[in-house]
Amino acid sequence: MPTRLAFVSESTKLAATPLSSDTETSTTATEIPGTPPAGASAASLGTVNAGGHNRLLVIDGHSMAFRAFYALPAENFSTDTGQHTNAVYGFTSMLINLIKEEKPTHVAVAFDLDTPTFRSEEYTEYKGGRNKTPEEFHGQIDLIIKVMEAMRIPTLSMDGYEADDILATLAEKASARNWDVMVVSGDRDAFQLVDDHVTVFYPKKGVSDLPRMDAAAVEAKYLVPPDKYSDLAALVGESADNLPGVPGVGPKTAAKWIKLYGGLEGILENLDAIKGKVGDSLRANIEDVKRNRRLNRLLRDLDLPVDLDAMAAQRPDREAIEELFDALQFNALRKRLFDVYGEDEGADAGHAEVAAPAHSTITDAGELESWIRATNQARTAVQLVTEGAAATRDVVGLALVTDSAADYLPLTELDADAEQVLAAWLADLDAPKIVHDFKEAYKALAARGLHLAGEVDDTAISGYLIQPDRRSYELADLAQYHLRMNIVPAAAASNQLELSLGDEDAATPAVSKAFAALRLSEHFAGQLVERGANQLLGGLELPLSEVLAEMELAGIAVSSEKLDRLLDDFSATITHVSEEAFRIIGKEINLGSPKQLQAVLFDELGLPKTKKIKTGYSTDADALTDLIIKTGHPFLEQLLAFRDASKLRSTVEGLRKAVADDGRIHTTYAQTVAATGRLSSVNPNLQNIPIRSEEGRRIREVFVVGEGYETLLTADYSQIEMRIMAHLSGDEGLISAFRAGEDLHRYVGSHVFNVAPEEVTSAMRSKVKAMSYGLVYGLSSFGLSKQLAIPVDEARTLIRDYFERFGAVRDYLRGVVEQARKDGFTSTIEGRRRYLPDLSSDNRQLREMAERAALNAPIQGSAADIIKKAMLGVDAELKAQGLKSRMLLQVHDELVLEVAPGERDAVEKLVRAQMGSAAELSVPLDVSVGQGISWHEAGH
Repeated sequence: MPTRLAFVSESTKLAATPLSSDTETSTTATEIPGTPPAGASAASLGTVNAGGHNRLLVIDGHSMAFRAFYALPAENFSTDTGQHTNAVYGFTSMLINLIKEEKPTHVAVAFDLDTPTFRSEEYTEYKGGRNKTPEEFHGQIDLIIKVMEAMRIPTLSMDGYEADDILATLAEKASARNWDVMVVSGDRDAFQLVDDHVTVFYPKKGVSDLPRMDAAAVEAKYLVPPDKYSDLAALVGESADNLPGVPGVGPKTAAKWIKLYGGLEGILENLDAIKGKVGDSLRANIEDVKRNRRLNRLLRDLDLPVDLDAMAAQRPDREAIEELFDALQFNALRKRLFDVYGEDEGADAGHAEVAAPAHSTITDAGELESWIRATNQARTAVQLVTEGAAATRDVVGLALVTDSAADYLPLTELDADAEQVLAAWLADLDAPKIVHDFKEAYKALAARGLHLAGEVDDTAISGYLIQPDRRSYELADLAQYHLRMNIVPAAAASNQLELSLGDEDAATPAVSKAFAALRLSEHFAGQLVERGANQLLGGLELPLSEVLAEMELAGIAVSSEKLDRLLDDFSATITHVSEEAFRIIGKEINLGSPKQLQAVLFDELGLPKTKKIKTGYSTDADALTDLIIKTGHPFLEQLLAFRDASKLRSTVEGLRKAVADDGRIHTTYAQTVAATGRLSSVNPNLQNIPIRSEEGRRIREVFVVGEGYETLLTADYSQIEMRIMAHLSGDEGLISAFRAGEDLHRYVGSHVFNVAPEEVTSAMRSKVKAMSYGLVYGLSSFGLSKQLAIPVDEARTLIRDYFERFGAVRDYLRGVVEQARKDGFTSTIEGRRRYLPDLSSDNRQLREMAERAALNAPIQGSAADIIKKAMLGVDAELKAQGLKSRMLLQVHDELVLEVAPGERDAVEKLVRAQMGSAAELSVPLDVSVGQGISWHEAGH
């Protein structure tokens, strides 16, 4: 029969990197049975463990994937492109734990196919009645198989058979060779495999609790030995497989018969001896029992396409794991996975700890001046050493590394002359510097009164421009991935800005890091040119780092009185809606407890059941909103009000904690988080404050103009993504609408619904607006129907009518994906690339994820580039005109400035000019400006 087998090729096996050799000095590698001597080929990994005994781990893929799916909430595990990953995450996490704890020498995973089996052909009701597979589960099996390929673990499926049969065959073959076998399955049929060699790991809770079921455990639970379990199941039936048992016969009765007559065959031979109603029931259903026995017996003699030796445990393909886990956003799992396998020590690339160059210590002005002359303005990697907490940290040392020299400057030992020489060199625009995370270094030095300039590379940003989908741009991660270097000694801290541990303790790791940054910069140089990203680095991202650093240092003033009042108001709202909710249901409960809510909603109030989840029925926001629409029950309104107020109170509490001693909040901007190029705000996140709601406006009222300044000024782009869409697609209808200054969504609505613009209702406009923005993100008709709460057919008609009227948009959206498939990347107006290798993947889910990314990356990325260029222009013009006003915040497409007395008109004029000219599009960039003493009042 046809067989599907995903397995690493022989050439790949031979090229795989072996595990670290187990030496007395090794402290990072986890000992795994089967680890070969240094230099052994990966093909030999796991062939025999240290004790000369093999251990085979085989997993029922579908069974455990479903367990993982229901163990983890789907809404908490999804990628930026909307792909749910809870089953993939849970399955991979379980596998990592098993490999770590059980140390198998051989591993394989078996999957069912969506084709008939010999069981379903005999009994058409086999496994019938199962719930429809949840929409969120679709595609996750394919992704799990992709993870297995990257981990070099073979996956097997056979047409006509189930995964259980593959597991049984593998267990039989391994037992015959005197191997230990660990079968991981949520199917009780696997218990029949248990013997002296085979143990079943049967999930008790999710996929994290996997009790071992040996022969004693099976018999203790089911009262029969494992080899008689299928006899028992034939009599009592198996609901999961839709195999009905004998009415009135339970496990105890069946076990009693099996012990009395020696098994099912003995029972069949003594049917007349079994008296009473249960005997009559058995005789009346004997054909069902025989059928159950035929169907539940696992086959142990399949002709598998690979032998056991081909399942030898291998080191994962690091590059494949990096790319796949980046796409799936599994940063924590990546670390856990490689912690289990230890560090690579491939013969081809090496993976040794970076040896810090021998360094000198400079303590006086003469030595520093000699160093400056000797380096002759060479590119110098700068690494800071700091001490103290983040908010009050002090720079206590600098490591300076060039191609020819490595030196360390303990700043606490420099005299005034030496520090003056250092200050001049740090500020010298003609002294080229390489700094990993320039923005943080800039702020740390600024706190000491030193100005950092002349940056030619920030290796974090360079790494980001080359691989914008990575989840980590830490220096150690980049050096390990790109250079095969380990730069952090075991005793050193992992932070980029090291803690000071005394001169020798601080100097060596700092010099090592500076050396690694220098090598990374050299490594990235050619790739930046090849990807057309060198201009983005030097002309946009590096200068923006300094602008962002100044914004972070400035912060934005807040009114503590308003903040406290707002917190009291939200707390009062929570109390009020809670009391009202309790009055409606007649008792007090924990409104934050899903379990208690399920009992009230579905048992006591009898409301319609929502989506089935592992713990019962969903009580998430979408489910409750649907329930309100269906029932209008007042308790639901109070419950949602409670949740909204609780979330807002949490936001305000976070803001209050973030207020610094100067009365201002200093958010941090991350340049290397969003693959599209957008900036993100953290600690606190000021980009997630609601804009349209009344509560959001109240939160913005607490941000006020600071002492010594006259007003806040806000400026943002109007419908910038739609303008970019019009420009990139060249659609004449959209272009003419923007040029004429029409309300775009009303204009589009009039064409889609075939009515006059003045006849477009607010509901029509809202639908068109959601669809227009949704198309930028690859929104499907299903997604649009869910977002607008309309039937899928209506959503499909909306999109069809839209594309009929605006054909150039349709052609652009189709063309951008096809062009990206040919090029391997998308590109923004400024040339920012996002590489999407999975556009050509044979894995449908990965391919669709990449297609959605290809749709939105050029538009979102272009919007990000435009606002960044505008920021540079505004900052440069403020300084050129000698104005004291300053930028404070960037939130999506909005800038917030603090305006000095007498500069209001000049600032508004230059902001409009710089933002309006940040890009040359076929439609105008419309800039809206507002002013006021608070962020809310300055809105427009």
